[in-house]
Amino acid sequence: MIIRSETTRDIPEIQKLVTIAFKDAPHSDGTEGAVVAALRAAGALTISLVAEHDGVVVGHVAFSPVEIDGKSVDWYGLGPVAVRPDQQRQGVGVRLIEAGLDQIKTKGARGCVVLGDPVYYARFGFNADGALQFPGVPQEYFQRLAFGDGELRGVVRYHSAFYGE
Repeated sequence: MIIRSETTRDIPEIQKLVTIAFKDAPHSDGTEGAVVAALRAAGALTISLVAEHDGVVVGHVAFSPVEIDGKSVDWYGLGPVAVRPDQQRQGVGVRLIEAGLDQIKTKGARGCVVLGDPVYYARFGFNADGALQFPGVPQEYFQRLAFGDGELRGVVRYHSAFYGE
């Protein structure tokens, strides 16, 4: 399996993959594919990686900027992460996330947030912390990973693509 940056050729496959991966997800509203496309169109898809196996795209991860209390502070949101259903639970998502985190650190990011399963994301160092808040979801599902010193507090807002704006 190869982890690499997306190319223009990958875009239709990414769209299909993300849609299929979230089709039966219990907490999905079915807009994840549209979110990735809107991030790309807005130039806000900071990191977009694919996992390729035997020439086929089997996974995708996106990272985009977030604001904290209305300010850009070099923090990013992880997600969506999508893996083809027949490739799930085989480490594809883990490899995508690790590669993406390495890339945003290299770009000088100060931290990353994710909305998801606390048990799954703990393996990457994410943890829930009431200092950063994402209104409307239980605190334990909104997690952060700081890449340096300094306490950051406030309300997080993802890119407008996540809100259909």
